[in-house]
Amino acid sequence: MELIRGLQNLRPKHRGCAVTVGAFDGIHLGHQAVLSRLQCKAEELGLPSTVIVFEPLPREFFQPKEAPPRITNLRERLTALAATGIDRVLVLPFNKKLRSMSADAFIQTVFVEGLGARYLELGDDFRFGNSREGDFEYAKQFAEQYGYDVQRTETLTFDGIRVSSTRIREALVRADFDEVEQLLGRRFTMTGRVEYGQQLGRTLGCPTANIRIERLRSPMSGVYAVRVDGPGFTAADGVANVGTRPTVSDGTRANLEVHLIDRTVDLYGKRLTVQFMQKLREEKKFESVMVLESAIKQDIENARNWLVSHPAQSD
Repeated sequence: MELIRGLQNLRPKHRGCAVTVGAFDGIHLGHQAVLSRLQCKAEELGLPSTVIVFEPLPREFFQPKEAPPRITNLRERLTALAATGIDRVLVLPFNKKLRSMSADAFIQTVFVEGLGARYLELGDDFRFGNSREGDFEYAKQFAEQYGYDVQRTETLTFDGIRVSSTRIREALVRADFDEVEQLLGRRFTMTGRVEYGQQLGRTLGCPTANIRIERLRSPMSGVYAVRVDGPGFTAADGVANVGTRPTVSDGTRANLEVHLIDRTVDLYGKRLTVQFMQKLREEKKFESVMVLESAIKQDIENARNWLVSHPAQSD
């Protein structure tokens, strides 16, 4: 998959393609169905398939504190898109310049001049342009003028309910990882690079890997039994805390901390993938570090017992 960062990096070779655009947070089964249709149409027309995404997401730009927490950060989104077989992804920085662009200017600048789009697939809920007048019907008005065909995205349902990023976030809050897997088509994971933390876990006898989750907020919080993939190992048993570490920090920045059970590995600077298996408890503020230490030891034991009773399944 070719990654194109910004309109300024579009070249003549990128013109002439089948295009869809959206947030694509999670790359869930509904997204995957859209991308599959796009690929089929691209193959029919003999064109490359191109997906346009925004970074940050528009709602994060307008209301960073109220925007829904990400299911996937940008790297995770791109990895999931690559797994679908899409040819190209164009990442547009959502900034004041893009925000001020009219719907007509967006069509001309992005779809026509930038990509030379010959086929567009747009969702019912997708809006573009500074007054949000751009949508499927708006784009359809210009199809003949600009020489592209445009089709409406079909909604995918599961158990009679629309598959959506909102539904997945709700399942994550409930820690219903089986439902999340059914909606994503894969187990829910977070990935990130291990960075230096306060070293508190090491002093308590349970060293933790502090992972930057690259999100404004986490879609869930608490203590979880997890399995971890990293350099040289897969499906290692672990226990993870997702939250703001209220006992030992100011409680504002979301963190992901992982302790590998019965395993000692130097993880600094390494990129890890954490697969969430079972929620053990809510995050809470303890009255002292001593009480926190006791709780961590119990978390490790609870995670170990759960993971032993639910062995990892080989592919």
